[in-house]
Amino acid sequence: MQCARHPKTETELTCGRCDTPICPRCVVFTDVGARCPTCAPARKLPQFEVGPIFLLRGAAAALAAGAALGAVWGVLIPGRFGLFELVLAAGIGYLIAAAVSGATNRKSGPPLQIVAAAGAIAAYLVRNLVIGDSLLPTDDLFGYIAVIIAGAVAISRLRY
Repeated sequence: MQCARHPKTETELTCGRCDTPICPRCVVFTDVGARCPTCAPARKLPQFEVGPIFLLRGAAAALAAGAALGAVWGVLIPGRFGLFELVLAAGIGYLIAAAVSGATNRKSGPPLQIVAAAGAIAAYLVRNLVIGDSLLPTDDLFGYIAVIIAGAVAISRLRY
């Protein structure tokens, strides 16, 4: 038997999927055995395939959840309180990620992580509007740390 890609090479090895003869030069070892280069490319899991519709649904959920949770954040903590604000921010990040995950049929991956982090930023901006502060105050150290925590929690929740 001759290799399908290298006709001068004799082989006894065949692809485990399509039974095409393959030689040691073109064999690709996969989790399920030896494959030819045509059958070998690994497909993404459906959980990580985020199309434009799912991305839009995730963005809408992140912005809606961010706006709602930002308003709650501003009402619960009308001033700037340190430690409780940081704990609340972690919960806000978790809830934003849960909203994005639910809106996208439990999909995850880098595009949805970015969308969820944007939702955390939106929550911070809405919180600043609710408490009557400028959008990006220069003296709000705990607020900036809180939005980083919220974004990090949202990103980690939408990781693999």
